Amino acid sequence: MYRLKVVLPDGSGFERDVSGGELLIGRAADCDLALADPYLSRHHARLRLTDASAQVEDLGSANGTLVNGVRMESTVELRDGDVIRVSDTEVRVRRLEDGEREPADRPVEPAGMTMLKPVGELLAEPGDTGDGAEPSDALRDYARRLKLLHEVHQALAGSIELDELLGLILEGVFTHLRPEAATVFLRDGGEGGVRVAASRSAVGGAAEPMVSQTLVDEVMMKQQAAIAIDARTDSRFAEAGSILAAGARSLVAAPLVDSTGSLGMIVAHSRLKTRSFQEEDMELLASLAGAAALHIRNVALAAAAVEHERLEAELKMARRLQESILPKELPAVAGYELFGGNIPSRGISGDYYQVATRRDGREIVVGLADVCGKGMGASLIAATLEAVWSLVLEEGSPPAEVFARANRFLYQRTPPDKFATAFLAIVDVESGVMRYVNGAHNPPLLIRAGGEYQELPATGFALAMLPDADYEEGEIALAPGDLLICYTDGIVEAASPDEEQFGEDRLVEACLAGRGGSIAELDASLQRALTEFTRGVPYGDDRTLVLLRRSPA
Repeated sequence: MYRLKVVLPDGSGFERDVSGGELLIGRAADCDLALADPYLSRHHARLRLTDASAQVEDLGSANGTLVNGVRMESTVELRDGDVIRVSDTEVRVRRLEDGEREPADRPVEPAGMTMLKPVGELLAEPGDTGDGAEPSDALRDYARRLKLLHEVHQALAGSIELDELLGLILEGVFTHLRPEAATVFLRDGGEGGVRVAASRSAVGGAAEPMVSQTLVDEVMMKQQAAIAIDARTDSRFAEAGSILAAGARSLVAAPLVDSTGSLGMIVAHSRLKTRSFQEEDMELLASLAGAAALHIRNVALAAAAVEHERLEAELKMARRLQESILPKELPAVAGYELFGGNIPSRGISGDYYQVATRRDGREIVVGLADVCGKGMGASLIAATLEAVWSLVLEEGSPPAEVFARANRFLYQRTPPDKFATAFLAIVDVESGVMRYVNGAHNPPLLIRAGGEYQELPATGFALAMLPDADYEEGEIALAPGDLLICYTDGIVEAASPDEEQFGEDRLVEACLAGRGGSIAELDASLQRALTEFTRGVPYGDDRTLVLLRRSPA
């Protein structure tokens, strides 16, 4: 009778009593002493134990076998207490005296063996295995994996939904590995989060999910395949209640890895009396998981492309609807020049402008609003504001009343974090007198005919900030040749490659330089100045410009 004391690379170990005979040592599951050391050869060494002697033979391993620190060249005769070193594992062999022998009826529990190996090594070509296997064996294993990959790709080919794809993946697992149950987990949420995407039991229906953080960390996060001969005897699974509660003893797992990283993992398990997985099963599952990950990614990309097309179509429709509420053409008013334009930064704008006449053409209405935020939500609020403004303006209300009613309406119907800055002016065509309200908007510029200019500051709060805000009206007279420039912050906040903003000073400079021509030419001049300043840097916000000039006498 001999006692073998085994110390594994991580410092853990076990003892086993053997009566004699030949014991195969290695990392393959069919070894008599199957050890969790990834640098062992599959069949590394052989022990021969008899009543008369103990011998060890190296089986052509890649990393060799040492006895008491000396590399052996042939079969070595062992003395009591000698230490055999295979890779990073030590095996001490000691002959038991008669008094030390264990009772014959005491069962010796087999040692558990868990192996973790990077999928890149598992999927290497046969010349890169480095495990001492004969080339013919390695080539046969490699050819088997290639055949499996071909079958998997054929089975998963075509345009299918994710649920159907996962079902086919599990079918492949059951065909090639014959587990009692298998589950596909996909990434979900933050770091290390997973969800059960599909599961199957050999008796039909879904399997009991085994969500083990141990497997998530070792397999999915570290991109390693794993095999556990007996999960009960491995300390890493001591807290994995979901695995032990499911009755799993032998399990095999592989990550779903593509060029972007881990998408999830596949876990298959069985009871020992039903199925004991071996290293070849781990290799096959790693191959199947690699092929499956490619198809899962393709399905996700196809779904994302369809969703992108749908969103693009919705954005185009939203932009068309938004354009329908903007003035299609500006009114022609004798003695005045008018211009308005809107350029969204994201296909759909949160800006809104209005240029119209009322009271049978005796008054010009100029309005401008900028809803905080961008995209669809901001554009919906802008459309709501347009509807309210138009209704109240048609009643002939003055600017302060228009603001007060629009403010109450929006405050009751928009989220607390949404508001709109706005400017509204009503110009008496005959006298040129302009009454206006500025609700916390960028101050419009009034450039006089002689080149002097002034700003029109805020006279109240932004819309939808307070339930009963008060708005004061300002009043100023436009003389012949005077120019009113209303704009949103997308213009003055346009950035250069040096992250400098265009700013109000450059806006004033550009408007003064271009005011000699028509206001359409002034707009073109301003856009050129912006283009030269930004030098290709994308605009961060929508740009809206409204110009009104009283014609020179």
